[in-house]
Amino acid sequence: MCSMRAEATILHADLDAFYASVEQRDDPALRGKPVIVGGGVVLAASYEARAFGVRSAMPGSQARRLCPQAVFLPPDMAAYAAASGEIMRIFADVTPLVEPLSVDEAFLDVSGALRLLGRPRVIADHIRERVRTEQGLTCSVGVAATKYMAKLASGRAKPDGVLVVPAARTLEFLHPLPVEVLWGVGERTCEVLRRLGLRTVGDVAQAPPRLLRQALGDAAATHLHELARGRDPRRVSPERVEKSAGAETTFDEDVADPDVIRRTLLGLATGVARRLRRTGHAGRTVAIKVRLADFRTLSRSRTLPTGTDVAHEIFSTAWQLFQALAPGDRIRLIGVRVEGLAPADALPSQPALGSREHGWRDAERAADAAADRFGGLVMPASLLGSSRMPDKGDPATRGTSGKSTAGDRSDLDTDARDTERAFDPLSDPLRPS
Repeated sequence: MCSMRAEATILHADLDAFYASVEQRDDPALRGKPVIVGGGVVLAASYEARAFGVRSAMPGSQARRLCPQAVFLPPDMAAYAAASGEIMRIFADVTPLVEPLSVDEAFLDVSGALRLLGRPRVIADHIRERVRTEQGLTCSVGVAATKYMAKLASGRAKPDGVLVVPAARTLEFLHPLPVEVLWGVGERTCEVLRRLGLRTVGDVAQAPPRLLRQALGDAAATHLHELARGRDPRRVSPERVEKSAGAETTFDEDVADPDVIRRTLLGLATGVARRLRRTGHAGRTVAIKVRLADFRTLSRSRTLPTGTDVAHEIFSTAWQLFQALAPGDRIRLIGVRVEGLAPADALPSQPALGSREHGWRDAERAADAAADRFGGLVMPASLLGSSRMPDKGDPATRGTSGKSTAGDRSDLDTDARDTERAFDPLSDPLRPS
């Protein structure tokens, strides 16, 4: 089956330094200054801060050493969610085929909008202009024949740019790039490929499949070989009614520090629980996903006696699952998901033995009300008090912001869950960038 369309009609739209840009938009005094969102861990950094080497998922202490003049801000999740909703509305005005990946990026299939709005490049510029004028933000757009190539193109168009990769020139664009741009090639895999003399994507595409299988295993070899040839059969899938709610984090650098993992899991659990309460849902099954440095994906789940929408219970279960998993390797991505959703009032609820009738759920609902009124992400103090627990400024981190660097665009068209789900980066929620 052909996995590449005859025309480049898939767009990947990605907001630039989203969290930090919203802060700079809302406070003119911050414009032009290095802005870092987050406390113990950097959630987002403005391009002014990135010039000093600051990047997302970096420890806050390291960011302060690199850029002591930066303005550090707590995250205002309510403001980011509001901006995201308006941006997704702009995307939906262009095409009904919108697949959100996170609060700040989405795939769009514009094949049905060409007659009305013009060529894909024209549509990309139209989207960017509306985002700029209506939201005061900038976004970068990649246009290509597949989702993977559109994602690569948007990364190389940053910041505030457009890059179109015509379908007929996909391999011309892809093959000179270093192997690191292939999804799933981390530090360890890169070392293996380089030992084999494979330094570019073109080298991987031309390598004998048997050589790759011997070095990487069947699944990884097939995955990389297909991507290296520009093949990606996935279609843009509009958001559907969910049977689960989850969030995950991809780190800039592979992580082994258990404190960072705990902080990240707490932030993810807090966000998932708040989302469940906002939609009036609860679920009985808590699942985690762990993607290792060699891009193996592990998942574990546990079904609870009753449904939950409480961050404390979701986090506690997720952390127990992670400790039992004991992956023993550096981690690239970690995620938390609550499955088997049903209306919260339809599920039986029974306090745990020894717990008070009014406990975690009431505390977290009070935190929701405070966050709605004052903005930001609020956690009950008891979640944050222990020295073993995450710092106050550390909700979920999302890592690989700006992983693809701007480069020579040549003369390409710049004018006109217990179930393992491996090798699916572009359907996973990603980080702000």
